[in-house]
Amino acid sequence: MTPSRPAYLRLVRASAWYDLVVTAAFVTPWTYALVHTALSWTGETLGLGALPAREPMQVLYADLMGSVVIVWSVLRLRAPLPVHGLYDGVARALFSLWMAYALAAGASGVLWPFLVVEAAWGVVQLAPWWRERRAAGRRRSGRPAAGERV
Repeated sequence: MTPSRPAYLRLVRASAWYDLVVTAAFVTPWTYALVHTALSWTGETLGLGALPAREPMQVLYADLMGSVVIVWSVLRLRAPLPVHGLYDGVARALFSLWMAYALAAGASGVLWPFLVVEAAWGVVQLAPWWRERRAAGRRRSGRPAAGERV
């Protein structure tokens, strides 16, 4: 798959739908309270640890993150472009990095499933760009790209 193929745009849309579904409840303080309670209960039940108690700054940052991700999701759903997959993949790499940092610092293990999914979406959206760039480098150097006949 290359970023210019329709299949890649379907992937960009699918990642947007995932974000919309997972993040929608983070948009308001009231819906975040429900998600916070559910995630804490899940973490405690599975032995992964509860989330820290809700505080105004935590709620503010959760709502800000939810708002930005929802807007970004709608953009990718309404007008998906290959470059949106590139930027989304980079954003997911950053999200994954900071989730891993939080886990290493002792955050609730309830983050693990989110980290796995974020990293997976990042890889599948960035891999076509890496392959395309590598193939372009081979063409510039006169070497055949992977799968090309000499």
